[in-house]
Amino acid sequence: MTYISILRGINVSGQKKINMVDLKNVYLSLGFDGVLTYIQSGNVIFQSSSADKDYLKSTIEKAIEKKYKFYVPVIIRSAEELKVISNSCPYEEAKTEDNGTKILVTFLQSSPPVEKQEILKKQVTLPEKLTIQGSEIYLYCPNGYGKSALSNTFLENKLGITATTRNWKSVKKLCELSCQ
Repeated sequence: MTYISILRGINVSGQKKINMVDLKNVYLSLGFDGVLTYIQSGNVIFQSSSADKDYLKSTIEKAIEKKYKFYVPVIIRSAEELKVISNSCPYEEAKTEDNGTKILVTFLQSSPPVEKQEILKKQVTLPEKLTIQGSEIYLYCPNGYGKSALSNTFLENKLGITATTRNWKSVKKLCELSCQ
């Protein structure tokens, strides 16, 4: 089965530096096949015979911590799940290539409780949009994600759930690379 692991918080502002060639070798050492990294933010496509995503997550996190001496949260989606995520964007703006960095997906470790979702939705200021679908949050930040209050850390704090965010351009590319 093909999976995408999305690492949280590596190679940001010089923190938790991980070379992608080295990271690929970590995955290969774990016995995964078809290992492919995409950009420096920690996106790894790989194949495993295991259907246990919790086991895969734990195994990868432990291997990274052993090699690099720091903990990195890992979120895993199957290629099929990523395809559904890519096809389920609720924003018409996703069809415009210019919005590839203005639309984002925040991948959550688990689905947030309804009461926390409602609290979060009240934090959105127009023209921004936020839609929660299962364990993903779709964001539309027309003025740029860097100017938005809806940062990854903000979302994690409001929901109490580990998360990592990727722009729409990256989500589409990861889907293209993994859903072949």
